[in-house]
Amino acid sequence: MGKKLLKIMLNWLPLTEISQLDGIVSHSLDDATPLICIFKHSTRCSISNMVKRRLERTWSDDITTPVYYLDLLKHRAISDDIVRRFNVIHESPQLLLIKNGECVSHTSHHGINTDFIAASKI
Repeated sequence: MGKKLLKIMLNWLPLTEISQLDGIVSHSLDDATPLICIFKHSTRCSISNMVKRRLERTWSDDITTPVYYLDLLKHRAISDDIVRRFNVIHESPQLLLIKNGECVSHTSHHGINTDFIAASKI
């Protein structure tokens, strides 16, 4: 029997420049935007890889939240700016929910899932 193809509905937005954080904050001020997610991911971490795959597997079309993907190994300076800007402790993997220019909620490791996002909509 062949492998079942997995359709990934999650549209990762690469976070590769510190200047993008200004755009994320600005976009989060728009009342039409319920939340913006930032997923901090370590490509060398098995838990981070498992969490990323689970998000991709469980994502559905009715979740309209933009999700920015930060590769921590390539862009540590961005992660450091996120810690400063949003007043959170660095963790990996980590999911931050941004609304009105602030981190309104965040979680890490096994707490990262679509239920967490859905429950946090403001």
